[in-house]
Amino acid sequence: MKLKLSVFILLFVLYSSFAQQFELSSESEISVLTIDPGESLNDAFGHNAFRIKDRSLGIDVTYGYGEYDFDAPNFYLKFAQGKLNYLISRHNYSDFQNHYIRYNRTIVEQVLNFSVVEKQEIFNFLETNYKPENRKYLYDFFYDNCATRIRDVAKSSVQNEINFSLPKDFEPKTFRELIHDHVGLNSWGSFGIDLALGSVIDKEATANEHMFLPKYIHAFFEVATKNKSKNLVKKSITVFQKKETNTSSNFLLSPLLIMSLLAIVILFTTYKDYKEDKRSKWLDIILFCSTGIIGILLLFLWFATDHSATAQNYNILWAVPLNIIVIAQLFKEKVGSWFKSYIKFLIIMLCLLTLHWVIGIQVFAIGLIPLLIALIVRYLYLLRYYNLK
Repeated sequence: MKLKLSVFILLFVLYSSFAQQFELSSESEISVLTIDPGESLNDAFGHNAFRIKDRSLGIDVTYGYGEYDFDAPNFYLKFAQGKLNYLISRHNYSDFQNHYIRYNRTIVEQVLNFSVVEKQEIFNFLETNYKPENRKYLYDFFYDNCATRIRDVAKSSVQNEINFSLPKDFEPKTFRELIHDHVGLNSWGSFGIDLALGSVIDKEATANEHMFLPKYIHAFFEVATKNKSKNLVKKSITVFQKKETNTSSNFLLSPLLIMSLLAIVILFTTYKDYKEDKRSKWLDIILFCSTGIIGILLLFLWFATDHSATAQNYNILWAVPLNIIVIAQLFKEKVGSWFKSYIKFLIIMLCLLTLHWVIGIQVFAIGLIPLLIALIVRYLYLLRYYNLK
């Protein structure tokens, strides 16, 4: 057992330092790999990695910047706070390729038009970056991720002499539109993202900022030039093409339908209350409690985390944090005039939300539409009910 462990440690040390021990040959190649999106939300945006191959030295490895540091203390808390470090990973190319083939995800390889000196420089950089003391980096979904790192490392290897042109049929989009392109408009992934991320992602992304998505790394690299003359990509190869499968979205479980059913319950209960001149306390307690808790969570994401994309989130115009504080009033049959004014305030907030949506300050989840209609109807009924008491 000790012998096996010693051999393993020796091989690991040798492997970790082979970039410093070996000079890449003229046959070596450096490629950018682009992996198409997968089925889960975690894989919905695709992936990028470098491939370094030198047959004369027996080297064929990949480097990527999207690995979780599961050993980090308080992993989930740091993830929520936006303080989680990600890791650069290194894998044998055959293992990397087989993994994505097994999950039926297209793999495209772009061989870069680098000189031997540039290849060696980027190889050395990646190996140095892979050392335990250098592996971690503070991840940011839009500005520092597995795609942007590929762009930045490639540029640094040639002293920023890479010129990116606009790909054919390029259409500028906001960050939220770019996300919707990958997760759809009526999915739970989209619903959660639209709920958690604020108006800061409704600005139009620059051409450079589009490259936070792997597919745009591929598109921009394909038309880029090096030193204003040479094409950056020497050749492009489809390593594996995804096999088409029958995938159908389940509308019966979609946010729009679920929220519509919830809205029907609220509207039907409100109609019954109107006919019977009463108020269903259970409904109001649930609505105020749930919207208040959601609002508090949104404020936490806005002010108590380092996530750049959760700021200025106007979902708090319907998920009002104060609702959790005033909930005691709902147990009373008669309320003070201030509570009537508070309900007017909630109605005004919903009107402001509509205005924000119409003029484009923030785009909200389409699944919210039936719920927002039900909320304003319920608030109007509560105002009428209390005014008549």
